[in-house]
Parts: sequence; C-alpha cells; structure tokens
Amino acid sequence: GTLLTPLNSSMMAVALVRMQHDFAVTVATATWLISGFYLASAVAQPLTGRLADRFGPRRVFLTGLLLLLGVSTVAPLAPGFGWLAGARALQALGASVAFPAGLAMIRASSPSGQMPAGSLAAVNIANSTSAAFGPTLAGFLIAFAGWQAIFLVNLPIAGLALLTGVRWLPRDRPAPSVGRDVLREVDLIGLLLFAATIGGLLALLVQAGRDLPWPLLGLPLLTGIVLVLWERRAPTPFLDVRMLAANPRLAGVYLQFAGVNVVFYSIFLALPLWLQQVRGLPPHGAGLLLLPITVVSILVTPLAAASIARSGPRPALVLGTIALLAGSLPLLLFGPATPLWALAAAEAVVGVQNGLNTLALQAALYESAPAAVIGTASGLFQTCRYVGAILSTVVIGAVFGSGTSTAGLHAMAALLVVLSACLVVASAATRTRAAPSV
Repeated sequence: GTLLTPLNSSMMAVALVRMQHDFAVTVATATWLISGFYLASAVAQPLTGRLADRFGPRRVFLTGLLLLLGVSTVAPLAPGFGWLAGARALQALGASVAFPAGLAMIRASSPSGQMPAGSLAAVNIANSTSAAFGPTLAGFLIAFAGWQAIFLVNLPIAGLALLTGVRWLPRDRPAPSVGRDVLREVDLIGLLLFAATIGGLLALLVQAGRDLPWPLLGLPLLTGIVLVLWERRAPTPFLDVRMLAANPRLAGVYLQFAGVNVVFYSIFLALPLWLQQVRGLPPHGAGLLLLPITVVSILVTPLAAASIARSGPRPALVLGTIALLAGSLPLLLFGPATPLWALAAAEAVVGVQNGLNTLALQAALYESAPAAVIGTASGLFQTCRYVGAILSTVVIGAVFGSGTSTAGLHAMAALLVVLSACLVVASAATRTRAAPSV
C-alpha cells in the first residue's frame, strides 16, 4: 500500500514529456501533473492520519485503496489536460492514506513504544524501490502501451494490496459514529486555509516573472497568517501548531525532511527531462539511468536500520546529508558529452542518501511524536515530503521554463549544493530522544 504513492509520483518523471506533447502544453504547465499530485498529497496526508487515529487505521487504509482503484481505471480516458490533472489529485488522495494509517498500525503493534527499526526499514525499502524503479517501469510501459499504462499498472498492485489487507491487517476497534464526528475531525476550515496557502504559494512561484495582479502577491501570506491563528484555537486542528510549538524537535524533523526532498526530487525529476530533451535518450533509456538509485537505496537501507537500532538516527542522518551534497555536486559538471557511466555513478550516490535520510528521519519522527497522535504526526511528515517535492517542481519550472538546457541544469545544481550544505549543518546539530508517553 505505501509503495503506491512514490510509484505514481516517480513514473510521472518519464511520462511528463509524452504527456506534454500529447496535450500540447508547456513544460511549466505540464509540471502541474506532478505538483498537483504533491499538493493533493500534502493536504491529504495529515487529514487521513487524523481520520486513522480517530476511526481506525485499517478502515481508512482500505478505503484509500478503493478510491485509488476507481481513479486509476478512469484516468486513462481523460479527454483533456485539466481532467487528467484532476484525476491525478484524486489519485493522490487515495494513495496518501497508506503511510499514516500503516505507521499507526505499526505503532499499535508495539505497545511498549520501542522503535521497530526493522519494520520501518521494510516500509522504506518498498517505498524507495517503487520510487526509483518507477521511471524504469514507466519508460517501458510508455514505449509499448502509451502514457495511459502508468495508471492501469496500479490496478493489479492496489487490488492485491486490498485483498491481502482485508485478510491480514489487524482489525480496528468498533467504529465510532460518523457524520458530525467526521466533519468535526476534518477541520474543514483549516484544511481549506492550508490548501489555499500552499496552492497560492505554488502558483505565485510558478508564475514568477510574469504579469500577476498585485493583490495576489500577498494572498499566500494572508491565508498563512489566518491559518496559524485559526489552528491555535481549533479543537481538532488540521495543522496542530500547538503540538509543533511545544515539540521543537519534531518541528526540526519536519523541516529537514522538506529540505531533503527539495534536493532529491529536483534531481529525480529534472534529470529525465534533461536526458530526453538534451541528450536525446528515449523514455526507457532515461528510466534505466535512474535505476542505480533503486539498487543502492535497497542495499543501504538494512545497513541504515542496523545503525539506527544501535546508535539512533543522528549518525545515519549526518552521513545521508553528506551523500546528498556529494550527489548534487556532479550536476555542476554534467553536459552533452558526459559519459553515461558517470551519470549513473552520481545517481548511485543519490541512492545512498535516499536510503539513509528517509529512514533516519522516519526514526526521528517515531521517537519525537507522541504515541496518541502518531497517525496525524506521520501524515504531517509525509506532507513535508510533498511540500519539498512541490518546491522542486517550482525550481524545475524556473530553470527549464524557456526550454530544457544544460545551463538550466547547472543553475539548479548550484542551488541544490547550497541547500545540501545547509542540511549537513542542520543534521550535525540534530538531537533526538524518545517522546514522552501520552
């Protein structure tokens, strides 16, 4: 279940060029298929986490799989770009359920509160494998069956997850009443304010440098201020700012995770565009060149789990951010004549950081978040992943807005090197400890 979100986001890295041509839109417009998916995921993750805490993670998990199955069936029939972008948003909603509900089930199976590094590693391997293998799979699917196949491939995976989930997932407590309880738990006003803030900021950044009505420039700031004021008083806040203010260690985990994902997704999404449009590789060739991320991430994750179980998440996090910096630096040297083996080697380094950073930050989240709200806290954790991914699409749209080029790739690389260096410093200053019991 948890591998479906990274699979559906990473497959789009290769499919984007074909969709851009088929729907006759610009690169900046086409990136809404990615950023819209991430925006919907960013909103859905804490919402579904809260619903899992309140109504039972198994129920929420299986409901999300049903929604994903339905959307993946009809998305290939989309008659226009807007319809497809809407289908991607609904697809994100269904896929977003799995991680917060899944982590809530894992936490419930360990009443002592001891961090199950092995279980987190298993989930991380599934996610890393699907995220990095997605472009390779998408390349072959598009070559033989068109971009529509990247939606249809969800059907057997989600169907199997649904059947095994019904059979094996631990049953929830008797369901509480629905109706008003659901509406109260959702915090609809907070949800809308959050979506308006993130969506407005995204639209503002995507349209940077173009003519914009001046009143719109301050809209994300205004909705952000109103969001914080509302959430401080909401009885069941969508974004629990009081919890974040009282737990700066958890807030630090969220910020680092967002930063790591800005760098990772900028590399992961920009390279296929550059490889296809500058180097002239076919979609399946560009997908294959991202495969080292999968292999190395799988090999590193068990080692990271062993290190975290022995020494805590900090050493793995420091090493992971150093690998992130080391994976960003070679982008400054990439060009039309760079050997393909050198590209693959740089992506292998990105795989090292992917295996280390994600698992280390998940472990830090597990230690820092109160047990009673682990679903909500893990939903916000995933929201930070998608906020980072959204910002990466803004970076890509800015550097490739007038056309994919090596100069644009180098400009992006310079920004990523600076951000990676900041993350190395932040990870070195990270301190973690077990969360107090609630």
